[in-house]
Amino acid sequence: MSTPANDAIAIALTSLTCMTPARLRLLLRRHTPDTALSIVQGDTSDPVFSEHLRTWGRRSERAVDWFARWRSELAQSSVEERFGAFVDSGISAVCFGEPAYPECLVDDPDAPSVLFFRGELSVLDARRVGVVGTRSATAGGLRLATALGRELAENDVRVVSGLARGIDGAAHQGALGAPTGRPVAVVASGLDVVYPREHRVLWDRVAAEGLLLGERPPGATPQAMSFPERNRILAALSEIVIVVESRSTGGSLITAREAFRRDIAVMAVPGSVASRASEGTNELLRDGLASVLLDTTDALVALGLDTRRAHRRRFDARPPVGAVGQQLLDLIGGDAVTLDELVLRSGQTLADVAVTLGHLESAGRLTRSGGWFVAVR
Repeated sequence: MSTPANDAIAIALTSLTCMTPARLRLLLRRHTPDTALSIVQGDTSDPVFSEHLRTWGRRSERAVDWFARWRSELAQSSVEERFGAFVDSGISAVCFGEPAYPECLVDDPDAPSVLFFRGELSVLDARRVGVVGTRSATAGGLRLATALGRELAENDVRVVSGLARGIDGAAHQGALGAPTGRPVAVVASGLDVVYPREHRVLWDRVAAEGLLLGERPPGATPQAMSFPERNRILAALSEIVIVVESRSTGGSLITAREAFRRDIAVMAVPGSVASRASEGTNELLRDGLASVLLDTTDALVALGLDTRRAHRRRFDARPPVGAVGQQLLDLIGGDAVTLDELVLRSGQTLADVAVTLGHLESAGRLTRSGGWFVAVR
């Protein structure tokens, strides 16, 4: 991989201890990478260093300690060695200012100085919708996020999320279930450090079929501040951010706030007032900070896509019915049917039909009135 010297320096600087994305941006906002490197490696008594230190404001006293640590690390392992370790990782990177840098991030106020990625950056050339939510999702929320991810992908919309447990992972699973699904995952660790560990297969599938990206160097483990930093990129990549389920505090609301900062529309799925998983989404709707999303068409309309031929359908968060349950629902159709009729029509035993009808009723798939069963569509 041929990389200009300045890009090699920027990539190498990301591997320094305590070199957060925000600190790297502060270094590179006013200086080219080679000048930034000379400041990092230089003498603290140098007027150039003192001038730069003033840009750190209230953090300037702590910054002196960080610069001392960085000088020590670069004395032990040079830029060339650090860049060589990155090349050996097999992960790709693009620096701010390069032609390949994602256009949708170029004008962002907090654009990453370096983006690491696996997959193809051209995935971002399509329409993009962020889908986020709580890690402690309900079963209905997971089904809804999966359906939303799949249906957006079926309409050639890239699903952008954070590969976290819960809603994020479900949205990516849904997108991968569509033939045209090429999801985008923004992660808080190095791209070779899978987090959470149970998402190993999902992580690799997103990288192979879509795009996996982040601003942490290879080998970096996620830190507390990595997630809010990740969420700002997730919001910046999205044309719309959809919050499926969220508690009153959490990462998905941070993503929503980052969207507000960028004048990016936020949509939220309303939920039961008795559900903690819907506290945050309901508050967004109550406060007028988000518009209501009831189905995928709402998102497509917000994107300005032609949906005249699309079949509009509400999300169905009810549990799946199984083969026998679906057979009985098909036999009921739009009629009111008795238990005996269903036994005759289905060829199932009385006991099996009765048990299945009980499950369907509990799942909200049908109602019973005076011995008659009616399907709920």
